[in-house]
Amino acid sequence: MNIHFLSPKPGEMEMLAASGVRWVRMDFIWDEIEKAPSQYDFSDYDNLVRTLESYKLSPYFIFDYTNKFYDNGMSPYTEEGRQAFAQWAAASVEHFRGRGIIWEMYNEPNFRFWRPKPNVKDYIVLALEVGEAIRNVAPDEVYIGPAAALVDLHFLEVCFKAGLLNYWSAVSVHPYRQRDPESVTEEFCQLRQLIAAYAAKGKQIPIIAGEWGYSCTWNWKGMDEVKQGKLLPREFLNNLANGVPVTIWYDWHDDSADPKDPESHFGIVRFPYEPDSHSVFRPKPAYLALQTLTRVLGGYQFSRRLPAGGPDDYVLLFTKDRDARLVAWTTSSTKHEVTIPAGRERFSIADHLGQSLKPVRAHKGKLGITLTDAPQYLIPKRPNKILQEAAKVR
Repeated sequence: MNIHFLSPKPGEMEMLAASGVRWVRMDFIWDEIEKAPSQYDFSDYDNLVRTLESYKLSPYFIFDYTNKFYDNGMSPYTEEGRQAFAQWAAASVEHFRGRGIIWEMYNEPNFRFWRPKPNVKDYIVLALEVGEAIRNVAPDEVYIGPAAALVDLHFLEVCFKAGLLNYWSAVSVHPYRQRDPESVTEEFCQLRQLIAAYAAKGKQIPIIAGEWGYSCTWNWKGMDEVKQGKLLPREFLNNLANGVPVTIWYDWHDDSADPKDPESHFGIVRFPYEPDSHSVFRPKPAYLALQTLTRVLGGYQFSRRLPAGGPDDYVLLFTKDRDARLVAWTTSSTKHEVTIPAGRERFSIADHLGQSLKPVRAHKGKLGITLTDAPQYLIPKRPNKILQEAAKVR
């Protein structure tokens, strides 16, 4: 989950942790830490890390952005500015070493966040210097990049050609779109091929969806809270099916109640903060959908997509030891029935918001289920041999 605070409001962390997220992404802001040249004050982030750890949440920090002491407050473009940024980054990693943090190199440098305007050459020189500095002091810490806006294959390939994959532990992208999340599959495939072409032999570098969500406003092609609640689990599930181990949803809470501002409505909980309420932020369907996803599939690993229906139909198999669970949906605009291979067992079903649906039973090795655009979770009452065998197929 992406957040925008260092000090949570009373009741906020309890609600965030109860959503089931495990990674929390936050800007790690240069000019809020280096408040005098070469002097670093980590106290605010020390407090945040302690708070996150107390709720069993892991930090994911972005090295951002500029500092008034260097390069006229622009993104680093001189040797002095780059050295200062790299020195600060290395000191930061060393300060928090061993805390299991993901460190990300800048945020959307191919977009407006690189000031005064995007410059891939300047970004590469800085990222290489930062990578060298971090590997010198903490070679085992996780350092990723480039947090690219969209899946910008041209920008990414230029970074890879320059050798940044020698330093990065993963490649992070922000696949925003106003289409179904499943439409990202081909882009992930192309990106994975690029990584394989430029990575050192034998080095496995995963893709991370470092920031991605859907704004529930009318000018996002009819998006509303109901549809956002359906797309959130589909985004996470489709990413897992595409070998993407970490997905960061943007954003934690809405920024305002302005119905015309798309930026204000990416949250899974509503604006404003209500300190006297049991839930200090009112949950949207997306919050309940995330709780359901993490509760039903927590501890389970994605196994494979089962053949069922047509190309628009998704039936994903998850396993844990001898247990198996299914989650199924369709991108089609019309609901329809598909048949899933399954042992003769009774399955309980929960919808994407956690509500129980009518149980179903497999008959003669087949399980019929009606798919809709919202995921449904199918849980066999006993270990299912056919699903266990399906998990072994690759």
